[in-house]
Amino acid sequence: MTGESITRAMDRAVRIACRGHGGAEPNPMVGCVVLAADGTQAGEGFHARCGGPHAEVEALRAAGRRARGGTAVVTLEPCAHRGRTGPCAEALVDAGVARVVYAVEDPNPVACGGAQRLREAGVETVRLPHPGAAELARPFVKRVTTGLPWISAKWAQSLDGAIALASGESRWLSGTRSRALVHRERGRVDAILTGIGTVLADDPQLTARGVRLHRVARRIVFDPEAATPPDARVCDGTAPTTLLVAHDLAAAGRTRLAMLEARGVRALPLGPGLSIREPLLALARDGVATMLVESGGGLVGRLLAESLLDEAWVFVAPLVVGDDAAMRGARGLPRATLAEISRGSIQSVRMRGRDALIHYRFAGG
Repeated sequence: MTGESITRAMDRAVRIACRGHGGAEPNPMVGCVVLAADGTQAGEGFHARCGGPHAEVEALRAAGRRARGGTAVVTLEPCAHRGRTGPCAEALVDAGVARVVYAVEDPNPVACGGAQRLREAGVETVRLPHPGAAELARPFVKRVTTGLPWISAKWAQSLDGAIALASGESRWLSGTRSRALVHRERGRVDAILTGIGTVLADDPQLTARGVRLHRVARRIVFDPEAATPPDARVCDGTAPTTLLVAHDLAAAGRTRLAMLEARGVRALPLGPGLSIREPLLALARDGVATMLVESGGGLVGRLLAESLLDEAWVFVAPLVVGDDAAMRGARGLPRATLAEISRGSIQSVRMRGRDALIHYRFAGG
């Protein structure tokens, strides 16, 4: 079996693993390809649903007897613990595979150790780093190692960087295909974060519409003064809603918050200086693994100031606003020199109708 065939199998495992986005979380997205002893593909699988069969089990099921003596190529180290499903390392041993090749070590102290278990059972086990598999595992690795969710921002802007006119008008900068992609992502994440300014200006619903729902995202509002109107659409009961509020609410804010809580809205306290880190840690402990930010530039700037934002999906529309007072995708971060700004990386650029979609990874994300 050649190194080229292993690499092709890992490429395939990465591609199919992406199909689990929205179903697998908070577990990682994982893909697996089983090659028969003669090097031909015998089966493949991915982790489709948290609590459901893992990628290795699905691939072994598809491969059947052809897995014996073959090679399992998997994006993440097979797990060694029994949770809602059995340990994948044992499934690979029982299937009689001769070799396991994995790309990313499992950072979870509860589930790791699969590679060692396989070696102890006489299975040749090799780690083969793969950039695509590493990218795939980033959200899971971040949550396990920091306790924070993976946070993605999205915004639409003009060629000259405006997300709205000075008047606040922004409908619609992006085209229908771009907006459809946003709704698809809303239906795959655990939470959508916005700011009170957006709630008061646009009264958004922040729900996925016209797409397949993998999960119903919680709606999170950065609202230090508890200024969200009780009749706002984010409080309509179609999805859980949480406000991030200051510790020392004024009397009017406490009154509004009591009215909101009567409608089922939950409140989490912000940290010192209105830090968002503490409530994000609490949300992650409560099952929020992925979060989409749809807000104005102020909240995006605050997340960047706290080094909490991992990536951005920026839809660039083919128009020039030319308005000195236009709103921007991020603000509140005064810089004296360009050298102060950490450079991230552009992951991809592709077209969505007439818009260009830039996937940008912030430094450290």
